[in-house]
Amino acid sequence: MNPRTQHHQVLPFSNLVFSLLLLGILGLVVASQAYSQNSPIKTGRVERIKVHGKGLEGNLAGDSPDRDVSVYLPPSYQTDKNRRYPVIYFLHGFTDSDDKWYGLTKHWINLPAVVDKMVAEGKTAEFIIVTPNAYNRYFGSMYSNSVTIGNWEDFVANELVAFIDKQYRTIPQATSRGLAGHSMGGYGTMRIGQKHPEIFSSLYLLSPCCMVPNMNGPGNTRMAARMDSIKTQADLEKADFGTKAMFASGASWSPNPANAPFFLDLPVKEGQPQPMVTAKWAANAPLATLDQYVGNIKQLHALAFDAGSKDISIAANIKVLDSMLTNYKIPHTYEEYEGDHTNRIAERIEQKMLPFFTANLNLSVKPNPISKKR
Repeated sequence: MNPRTQHHQVLPFSNLVFSLLLLGILGLVVASQAYSQNSPIKTGRVERIKVHGKGLEGNLAGDSPDRDVSVYLPPSYQTDKNRRYPVIYFLHGFTDSDDKWYGLTKHWINLPAVVDKMVAEGKTAEFIIVTPNAYNRYFGSMYSNSVTIGNWEDFVANELVAFIDKQYRTIPQATSRGLAGHSMGGYGTMRIGQKHPEIFSSLYLLSPCCMVPNMNGPGNTRMAARMDSIKTQADLEKADFGTKAMFASGASWSPNPANAPFFLDLPVKEGQPQPMVTAKWAANAPLATLDQYVGNIKQLHALAFDAGSKDISIAANIKVLDSMLTNYKIPHTYEEYEGDHTNRIAERIEQKMLPFFTANLNLSVKPNPISKKR
């Protein structure tokens, strides 16, 4: 009986080397995947700086013209030293402040965290984002010009933009600047944006307040009585939200340098309506002034706005804005969603605002074919 013969296949040396190399490459791929899954998300950096407003000097409220400004720098800003970035100027709402929005003080939103998440997921371009602190003696500037509060509209559109362009690696042109805001900040976005298409090319309004002129003054006798009861700053500090908003509106839209200690006029005085004050406030409502700025609005590259359906009056007002823009055949994006004034704002910034600016702002520097390289 013949013994069973076994055949052993001998691999050539080159094949053996190739197999070992292949195993090594696969090992590196697996290791790199594991590392990327465990490595932390790259995050941007927040700087809180001071910016002096020449137009804020000498305001009768006594607020400092040196304003806190929060600046979000995207993850690559510290490493890609030759890169320039588009900028979103984001305006906060009434009684809010920049530190609340930027995670420096606990709040219902953390804007840098929202942006970092979207950058990590590759769903947004990288932006520098800038928010000035508009919280003042009256709990909000309405981003308006007034001897009582200072020239906030000019500060945002001119002084702040010029400072940021000088201090940071921005793309210093309107096509790479967006303006956005929530509530009072949405109002400020429309107020400023419709006047300055040469500075901001794209606007996004999140639940903008104060869009429609209120021709009824305080609306009821109880509000009138509450306003009349405010005699000192301490009284104002303890007042309800609506009363504070009335004083902020007066300081912004009906200033009176002769009427100490607040230097403003209200729509009711000693129980009597003040028609001139009501007219001044109406003249500051963007839906009342839109017809005068149609030419400017048509110069904008993009315009979008939204509000939650449970934010009833604001949702109704932006529906009017939608109708007016449609009548003028001005392209825009309008949406009413299921939500209230704040509960889905972070989601709207993620899913709507950031993609809007990614699509509509110029994200890179376009070289001038005439200029010579230095």
